[in-house]
Amino acid sequence: MFSPLTKLKLDKWIAHLLVILMALMVLNVTWQVVSRYVFQSPSSFTDELSRYMLIWVGMLGAAYVAGKNEHLAIDILLTKISEKAQDKLMILINCCILVFGLVVMVIGGSNLVYLTFVLEQKSAVLQIPLAYIYGIIPFSGLLVIYYQLVAIKFLTTVKSTV
Repeated sequence: MFSPLTKLKLDKWIAHLLVILMALMVLNVTWQVVSRYVFQSPSSFTDELSRYMLIWVGMLGAAYVAGKNEHLAIDILLTKISEKAQDKLMILINCCILVFGLVVMVIGGSNLVYLTFVLEQKSAVLQIPLAYIYGIIPFSGLLVIYYQLVAIKFLTTVKSTV
């Protein structure tokens, strides 16, 4: 389950999905500009669709970057301590990110999805249930949790054998 090959396949899948979403978002915004300025008849759905695609790109992108361990970090303390202490600090940091992913993204995001589903909230123009839009939050949280578990396993097993 936590094999490097599984992580690489997941990374590749998410990267392809992000590229597709970005390409669709560019096409959508391009159509919005063309319809507004060339045809003088602005499209009604493009603004809302681009906003929702941006939510998906942002949430999936955050999970992807967390999995690559390339998220924004202040590493002043990390560079000043010994290598063994660095590994312990990285485990602590990964545990904090894991807790954030669980509490805020999975639990909080699931509550948001449930609430919008029960209240039957729909988007204004597209009439898409907002639960589908917000469903990316707990999904991305699960991805973040998976990536942090992989990182913790790597730090505890590989580093301890060296």
